Amino acid sequence: MSGVDAARIETAFSLSFHILFAVFGVGMPWLLLYTEGRWLKTGDASWYALTRKWARVGAVLFAIGAVSGTVLSFEFGLLWPTFMATYGGAIGLLFTLEAFAFFLEAIFMGLYLYGWKRLTPRAHWLTLWPIAISGTLSTLFIVFANSWMNDPVGIGVSHGRITADPLAIFRSSAGWSEVTHMFVAAMMCTGGAVAAVYACGMLRGRRDRYHRLGLNVGLWTVLGLTPVQMFLGDWSARVVATTQPLKLASMEGVYQTGTHVPLTIGGFYDQHTHKMILGIPVPDGLSMLLGYSPNTKVTGLDTTTVADTPPVAVVHLAFDSMVGCGMLVFAIAGLAALTWWQRRRKGLSPRIPHTKFWLWAAILTGPASAVAMLGGWEVTEGGRQPWIVYGRMLVADAASKSGGLGWSVVVTILIYVGLAVALLLILRKLATGAPPELAAADGEDEPKPVAPQAEEVLA
Repeated sequence: MSGVDAARIETAFSLSFHILFAVFGVGMPWLLLYTEGRWLKTGDASWYALTRKWARVGAVLFAIGAVSGTVLSFEFGLLWPTFMATYGGAIGLLFTLEAFAFFLEAIFMGLYLYGWKRLTPRAHWLTLWPIAISGTLSTLFIVFANSWMNDPVGIGVSHGRITADPLAIFRSSAGWSEVTHMFVAAMMCTGGAVAAVYACGMLRGRRDRYHRLGLNVGLWTVLGLTPVQMFLGDWSARVVATTQPLKLASMEGVYQTGTHVPLTIGGFYDQHTHKMILGIPVPDGLSMLLGYSPNTKVTGLDTTTVADTPPVAVVHLAFDSMVGCGMLVFAIAGLAALTWWQRRRKGLSPRIPHTKFWLWAAILTGPASAVAMLGGWEVTEGGRQPWIVYGRMLVADAASKSGGLGWSVVVTILIYVGLAVALLLILRKLATGAPPELAAADGEDEPKPVAPQAEEVLA
């Protein structure tokens, strides 16, 4: 196995594993802020039980995310030495800031987890704010570094050496569009996963207030953010069209440069004939979306060489997966909004009925959000190929030239598979449903109060 192949496989595997847990590290603290805040305001035992359960799950995910993220930081030096030696100055500040954000997050995570009986309820709730903000900032800094690799700004040459302005990235439109798109995706993944878990419980007959509240928090988080994500996705596509036109051409499978370019829904790109197979073309659709006119010119793949062409078939499939899953959640959100409005007019409760149809719809939001997030990440990374720094350094030049890195790939995969198995076992043990006191109140919709000093009863 060559150094390039080893670096590609190990980095792709590590990133795909890590990002699944990183998104929960971003989203879960914000949901905890809401549930614990509701408990402080109402004294409702169901809110308290949800908070305690999610705090345990969040701690496990935080630990797994921290371990997998640490491995990634070491991989940069081992697998991509030329890249780090040349452009480390450009992204070094971002990684340093990310480390400080993680440091702060870890400190307050400790205070939060061990402060249930040592802090006042309000002080305990306040410790969540640094966790939520630091987790968000960690993602912001890492995604900014990735966006710089896609749109390298602030680079110069002095005395024959490459220089970089590490602050220039914060003025990049590519950075802000990618960061906001990723943050909302993280919140949607968290909300979708929560909705899916509690909808599964309700399908198994657990219709208590605890499950209904958990379902509502997750479902409204993922559905409420869907329209925002659609807007951010459109913004990101326009930025990509400006900064990385070949990535956009790969996303849509556009080979011929020109005007009146159609928008192709679905289909497969044939790398040999440069044609879309089984796709549904919308006449002038892509030109209209990009410039609001059929005369808008779209750059195609015919403007570059074969060697510099991204893996179009993969990028187009990933893009369609992202859009397809996003549209599925958007359709559920639209139907939910219509149902909510109709039932509100009739005075019916709950606003979204807990029928099998809606519970299965809620379950779908979990995997759909995760697939959309992973598809979008593949578009970001695959569409940049063969460049590691777009237009400046090839992946093949950045990777380690050392042989014998196959062992690193094998060890990494074994470690991550072990972590995944351990995580599934822990999460399965935590998925025990509502506390007995709350489950006994099955069918009741009135809040059951719990005093702050009664924590041990429900812990």
